[in-house]
Amino acid sequence: MAPISQDRSNLIPFSSRLKEGRALAQDVWSIFNAANLPADCINLGQGYMNFPPPQWITEAAEGALKTVGPNHYSHPKGRIRLREAIKNFYEADFGRTIDVDSEILVTSGANEGMYSVLTAFLEQGDEVIMFEPFFDQYLPSVTFNGGKPIYVPLHPPKDVEGKTTSADWTIDFDELRRAITPRAKIIIVNTPHNPVGKVFHRAELEKIAALAEEFNLLVMADEVYDCLVFDQEHVRIATLPGMWDRTVTVGSAGKAFAATGWRVGWLIGPASILFPTLAATTRIVFCTNSPLQEAAAAGLEQAKEHKFFENQLKEYTERRAILTEAFDRLGMKYSLPEGSYFVLLDISNVEFPDDYPFPESVLGRGRDFRACWFIAMEIGVSSIPVSETSSSIAKSMLE
Repeated sequence: MAPISQDRSNLIPFSSRLKEGRALAQDVWSIFNAANLPADCINLGQGYMNFPPPQWITEAAEGALKTVGPNHYSHPKGRIRLREAIKNFYEADFGRTIDVDSEILVTSGANEGMYSVLTAFLEQGDEVIMFEPFFDQYLPSVTFNGGKPIYVPLHPPKDVEGKTTSADWTIDFDELRRAITPRAKIIIVNTPHNPVGKVFHRAELEKIAALAEEFNLLVMADEVYDCLVFDQEHVRIATLPGMWDRTVTVGSAGKAFAATGWRVGWLIGPASILFPTLAATTRIVFCTNSPLQEAAAAGLEQAKEHKFFENQLKEYTERRAILTEAFDRLGMKYSLPEGSYFVLLDISNVEFPDDYPFPESVLGRGRDFRACWFIAMEIGVSSIPVSETSSSIAKSMLE
């Protein structure tokens, strides 16, 4: 009998996909979590609103918890009340009748919905086009499902005098075309964009649509910030000619109603995309939180009556002005976002001591990690380093 090894801490090797998806590195949300920061630090780095969802929505959640049905499993497609609410709320935007049984799928947050689409459609080695910087969950979601991320940068403004906006972050469409190979299967279009705040203009979406049609790509339209568009028209790529049949649009109750912990999202698209995705999500989570689906339904049903989204947009416009005016007074450069609730701040002129006591978690990463930690500790404002949302190639451009 062979002797037992002294070190038994790593007996079973873990999957390589964890490394490929950067899942093993301590994620940025954990590093800049409130638990690691001073108690009085203002958290502007995550979707931690300092206000609750509207009372009429939380009351709907409380009411659902007190009845029998919503405390049990829901259909994997989602509760019919929520699917009907999504249909009624979005049909005018899409300019078409939406079938509640085959063209709407409720998911456990927008992220799980996107993961399920990737599970349903990716074969090993299929390529997914991602504009960078990107929402950090895209990368592991792609690699965990055997896909290969292909990065196409949003180019930041260069040598621009005066103020810039998120519209100044541009796509090189020749570069995008070169990135599309015979293995390309999906392109992710995030508008309004996290973290740039860019709202893709109609002309940009038309060019992306033409490439999707030419190369037969599935378009995953991540539009979870569709309720926060400040200065531009929000164009849904699914509404462009010929695009409904190849586009799945992603929505989020958490982003819509300041309830990110509820984990209720939805997908809208043709049955040819949602039927395979339903098969995937049924095996991943089976169904989504039942009582909070009822609350999300109430939110969509009553939003117009309460003028909720109009008032919310006005409030966020005021918050954007307060924040950017503070940067103006400090003489700092930033990109004014046309959508979402992110502001990209240029910290190239922020100086901090080389011997500052940084934790191990930020050492060896981008300069912006150290700058964000220093600002959180010394100024009392927490933010997120944007280099975390990019490939190694683009990190130097963004950090």
